Amino acid sequence: MQEWSIQDLAKAAGVTSRTLRHYGARGLLTPSRIGSNGYRYYDEDALLRLQRILLLRELGLGLAAIAAALDGRQDATVALETHLDLLERERERLGRQIAAVRATLHRTRRGEPLMADEMFDGFDHTHYKEEVEQRWGAKAYADGDRWWTSLTEVERRDWKADVARLSQDWIAAAESGVAPDGPRAQELARRHVAWLSSVPGTPGSAGDPVPEYVLGLADMYVVDERFAANYGGRAGAEFVRDALHAYLR
Repeated sequence: MQEWSIQDLAKAAGVTSRTLRHYGARGLLTPSRIGSNGYRYYDEDALLRLQRILLLRELGLGLAAIAAALDGRQDATVALETHLDLLERERERLGRQIAAVRATLHRTRRGEPLMADEMFDGFDHTHYKEEVEQRWGAKAYADGDRWWTSLTEVERRDWKADVARLSQDWIAAAESGVAPDGPRAQELARRHVAWLSSVPGTPGSAGDPVPEYVLGLADMYVVDERFAANYGGRAGAEFVRDALHAYLR
């Protein structure tokens, strides 16, 4: 039977050996055997299991939810259905963007007039407009929209990458078992508040953050599954909420 060392498996999967050991400590990925030299080796069944773990991580699930899914327990079903719905919506949006770019390319090559409605299908960044205006007013949306449209593509990409890193750091902290009011979580809370304050139009963006705004968002992370998905699910969102409450207390 073919086996892979922990170094070979980490390289093939695009993760670190430390990550694989962490999965092992959490009971997610057990080595098929441990050699006399203490090295870990993984067989084909372990590779298949790691593939499932990484796929579920791509869906945004935390390690606890992944463990539930791998064990076949029903409490992961709702989370999986939610993330599947989000992925399908994103796939539909990307499909519309691809079709729009293809149509633009086709018209450009043939010297045909461009159609604005056709060109920008799938590029709509205003789908939260009504919700934002209801929660924080029309000016908040207008200011934020003006700021976003003023950014270059590189600036938008960098901003999204920073947000993704913050979300992943929250998930990692929640899964590590640290206290929400401990140093690690409180540093994340500081970064989170600074991020919220950096967006024009949000309450407190011109100075110190407005506690009611931040805490209102923190509570919404838990009750709104769209936001909870950014933090690995409800448990991760509760960790973020508790850390932000402690930070602003």
